[in-house]
Amino acid sequence: MTFRDATAEEFATIEALVGRSLNGRCAVVVRRRDGSPVVIENEPHLRDGTPMPTLFWLIDPELHEAVSRIEGESGVHRYEELVDAEDLARAHDDYRRRREAATVRHDAIQAGGGVGGTRVGVKCLHAHLANYLAGYDDPVGQLVASELTLPSLEIVDARD
Repeated sequence: MTFRDATAEEFATIEALVGRSLNGRCAVVVRRRDGSPVVIENEPHLRDGTPMPTLFWLIDPELHEAVSRIEGESGVHRYEELVDAEDLARAHDDYRRRREAATVRHDAIQAGGGVGGTRVGVKCLHAHLANYLAGYDDPVGQLVASELTLPSLEIVDARD
């Protein structure tokens, strides 16, 4: 499969949303029905070969802010206590395998860990929600989504 890059227009929008220049390739994988990007998939390495452990990145400002509020209210610990440890471990393993399968720079240092770059537990609710919204089984992301009012979303296939 080939990674389908964000268009120049999408890339400019993504950089505006994250507030800085990006140092790697990405593709929009979830968008609002109006076309606005919600989740991007990052290539597993930056242009200089640095590992990029965050495969899926939540860039929608409204959802990002809502998840930040949940995190600020001890959401990471709350969700970690609510999810089954084996289901969470499976989500981390699946994420790691997807990142490895997407890797094209096999000569570079490889990122380890799963969702949010961790191997166990919960580190970043934004990363879990992005993984879930991208269409993958993520018990933490599912719980976060159930707590939020989500806009109408469309999953986009970034691979051909």
